[in-house]
Amino acid sequence: MQLVVIFGPPAVGKMTIGRMIAERSEFRLFHNHAMIEPLLEVFDYGTAPFRHLLRSLRQQVGAEAAASGTDLILTYVWGLESQDDVEEIAEQIAPYVDREAVVSFVELAAGLDTRLERNRTEHRLAEKRSKRDLDWSDANVREMERFVMNTDGERGPGPTATGDGLPGAAPDGRPGATADDLPDATADDLPGVQLLSQHRHFRLDTSELTPEQSAERILEWLRT
Repeated sequence: MQLVVIFGPPAVGKMTIGRMIAERSEFRLFHNHAMIEPLLEVFDYGTAPFRHLLRSLRQQVGAEAAASGTDLILTYVWGLESQDDVEEIAEQIAPYVDREAVVSFVELAAGLDTRLERNRTEHRLAEKRSKRDLDWSDANVREMERFVMNTDGERGPGPTATGDGLPGAAPDGRPGATADDLPDATADDLPGVQLLSQHRHFRLDTSELTPEQSAERILEWLRT
């Protein structure tokens, strides 16, 4: 049994590539917005009920998938600098870790200009209704540059945050940390990097790759 966590900044291709991996393998895909979009029909983003249900439902899906022996792909935007995010992801992968499944992290990276282009693709907008306000969505992609979302340790000017949601908020709506909040530290000191060091980790720059090419490279790595 395997669990693959695909992570990286907004519009880098996590859902699209995850779906192509699933189509070419026995993996099932549970992407970041599979729960976010339905909850937004009832609750405003970042409210207490939204946060509670999002975390609870993610945990339940992961636990039941592990119990049934399902090879699963999860997708996340998360802040490597955030201990809260690390604790939530560790909780999410725990059912697989406890069953001694192979847990792999796949990190996707691409430049901001590339991601802004991808932010407007038909597939992304069809799957993610919350992204259809393109002015807001483009601004959100830029705002999220404030968070440490890749292991190269780079972040844009200003605050840093995690998540594929509102500026300055984590994936579940929690306030994000800012660059000024973070102590001086090397990349290896970041909580997220420490979690990655405990599992298989593959970093892929998708800037010049099609989703199909990215999926094939990831599958090749997973087979090693």
